[in-house]
Amino acid sequence: MKLTEAEWQIMNALWQKHPATARDIMDRLPAGVNWAYTTIKTMLTRLVEKQAVGEVKQGNTSVYEPRVSQQKARLSAFRSLLDQAFDGAVGPLVHFLAEEKQLTAKERAELKKILDREADGKGE
Repeated sequence: MKLTEAEWQIMNALWQKHPATARDIMDRLPAGVNWAYTTIKTMLTRLVEKQAVGEVKQGNTSVYEPRVSQQKARLSAFRSLLDQAFDGAVGPLVHFLAEEKQLTAKERAELKKILDREADGKGE
């Protein structure tokens, strides 16, 4: 499932606490995101159509619940980035991160531990 940047904003607000109304979501959006209520409702409708969000009517109010976990959405976005930018290969991604100095020493140590654990067959 591919989410747009705006849909990520909505989903992040919904993952924070759910179920939620459109107004609840509106209140949880980051500072600087000043979308109209109707814009949020339109995006929620699109997310319902994508089956990323479920909608239940309570009287005249729609209540929304995520149908896709944050972990699953991140994995999908990661796989898309990996396919588009690195031809689906993890090695070039790791090399790129290390070469561009985007990893701190702590992050490099954590990555090394993960890779070592996987090599030993003890990965999750």
